Amino acid sequence: MSLIETLRAEARAAPESGIVAVVNHGRLREGLIPLWAGEGDLPTPAFISDAATRGLAGGETFYTWQKGIPDLRQALARYYARHFGKTFPEEEFIVTGSGMHAIQLALAALAGAGDEVVYLSPAWPNFEAAAAIAGAVPVPVTLDQSGNGWSCDVEKIAVAITPRTKALFINTPSNPTGWTADHETLQAILDLARAKNLWIIADEIYSLFHYGHGRAPSFLDIASPEDRILFVNSFSKNWAMTGWRVGWIKTHPALQQVFENLIQYSNSGVAQFMQRGAVAALDEGDAFIAEQVERARAARDLVCDILGATGRARFTVPQGAFYLFFKVDGITDSRAAAFDIVDKANVGLAPGTAFGPGGEAFLRLCFHRRLDQIEEAAHRLAKWMKTA
Repeated sequence: MSLIETLRAEARAAPESGIVAVVNHGRLREGLIPLWAGEGDLPTPAFISDAATRGLAGGETFYTWQKGIPDLRQALARYYARHFGKTFPEEEFIVTGSGMHAIQLALAALAGAGDEVVYLSPAWPNFEAAAAIAGAVPVPVTLDQSGNGWSCDVEKIAVAITPRTKALFINTPSNPTGWTADHETLQAILDLARAKNLWIIADEIYSLFHYGHGRAPSFLDIASPEDRILFVNSFSKNWAMTGWRVGWIKTHPALQQVFENLIQYSNSGVAQFMQRGAVAALDEGDAFIAEQVERARAARDLVCDILGATGRARFTVPQGAFYLFFKVDGITDSRAAAFDIVDKANVGLAPGTAFGPGGEAFLRLCFHRRLDQIEEAAHRLAKWMKTA
């Protein structure tokens, strides 16, 4: 028996990222414009980094509160009061080692071997893989796409629910599609979860990256305190902190000790000096977020105009997040297309095959970069489409 055969089947079955495969193919190409990853091109702003540096210089390098320092949990409460108009005690917040860690803890609390978790697809691939590694069965429900854009048929979610279903994973605004649930859809999903006694894992990481009026609709707008909802989130997107790996869970205060215990037995807490940077992000970062959203809006409009003018690109202008999920007439194998685009256009895109059912024919472009790069990349892609 080989070494690999002695590992858990779930670990052996963990898939290679379809995005990373393309990144590895093109990351060293001179002049390549990398639009494959879900991050912007700006480093973390100084007001955040300086706060972390002060904490590090001040000796904040010891074990700390596993659930997060009080200052950070209080800052999270202030953030929600400003942006969601809701008052929550600090006991409702648990600091995690990234948004991905928050999702893993939510799964550890809710679903085990043989349990099912329903999620909307096309989807960020990490959730499906994390659920499977945990021993649960991820069950995709595809979003619908038409000339009117992406939409969620809640009846399809209802049909997917079985006696083994434990939770619904709802990401809105969506990575990769940009679909953003309205309050009516959120209410229908919440009503379904209540009727079936299911949990909702609400990934609202892109709530502030919304191109309507203000932030995106949230389950917080309609939920009661006793609803079974775990909110998972991250500092990565709003504050240009992707490499920091700091996130949080918002949960019912009755569950705080459970999640603190799960922190103990996973990463044992986030470094305190990094949490100082996160406090600064929350308390001082609203203007930075607003600037980033407007920058992303301009980039979105530019890339949509250029690709739309080709007559071959098919897409819905995204309502939220910072991705364009598009098809190219005549192209059915998005994985092969992504490699070809690296080779011939020197642009890095993520293949839709990485995002599960419903995404196979699409490509994902992250437009959260400076306008001159987005314009150049869009023109390179338009040129590639003429011969593809």
